[in-house]
Amino acid sequence: MIRLAANLSMLFNEHAFLDRFAAAAESGFKGVEYLFPYAFAARDVQHALKDAQLEQVLFNMPPGDWDAGERGLASLPGREAEFRDSVTAALSYAEALGCPRVHAMAGLLPDNADAATQAEHHATYIRNLRFAANEAAKVGRDILIEPINTRDMPGFFLSRQAQAMAVLEEVGAKNLKLQFDLYHCQIMEGDLIRHLERQFSAIGHVQIAGVPDRHEPNVGEVHYPAIFERLSALGYRGWVGCEYRPQAATRAGLWWGAPWGLTPR
Repeated sequence: MIRLAANLSMLFNEHAFLDRFAAAAESGFKGVEYLFPYAFAARDVQHALKDAQLEQVLFNMPPGDWDAGERGLASLPGREAEFRDSVTAALSYAEALGCPRVHAMAGLLPDNADAATQAEHHATYIRNLRFAANEAAKVGRDILIEPINTRDMPGFFLSRQAQAMAVLEEVGAKNLKLQFDLYHCQIMEGDLIRHLERQFSAIGHVQIAGVPDRHEPNVGEVHYPAIFERLSALGYRGWVGCEYRPQAATRAGLWWGAPWGLTPR
């Protein structure tokens, strides 16, 4: 059975952040995700979840200076202490919110990075992920890594599915898993169902959006009913995060999700 989670960083922006939880529940969502909770006290987010009877399924570790263009710390040489602090902060929120998984954003390569620079980023990434996975294992949480397309996020260190799978193998931690975003994969590589099948055992979370414009999943070149059918046949029991930008008011565009329990109006 497909379980849909609302990404509250993108959906329900008609409302203030803490009011989006109730709006998601009223629209039929049972779980939520978002980029970052750190601008709000954990207790306030906890109350919003409890009042809406929602499950927190995912959020990201602190990404560095987001407003200045940083997109994660995990692969950045010289920022290891800051990354470790970000792990501590994320796991503290995860415990307060009952969230089983957090995403460690890889970060950006410098412009025109040569092979030596890329190798240094890779080595840093592996060390940092081993640290994060070890700390998360102590408190029963998973760490996720996500290939992100370089059209939306130029220079992102982790952009290919094979690269992510090689990192998972090299780190070798049972609680380090793949965040499989079909939107990013379609832009970079396509062949979604075959990627899904090959990587299924490593997948800890799935995300969706319409391609190419990141609108509702029924708009664009990906036929998500077929994806959902294959996910179900493979035995996927996790969440599917709806990480897209509505074309208009969020709830007005939820007709695509009616077969999976959403209630548009």
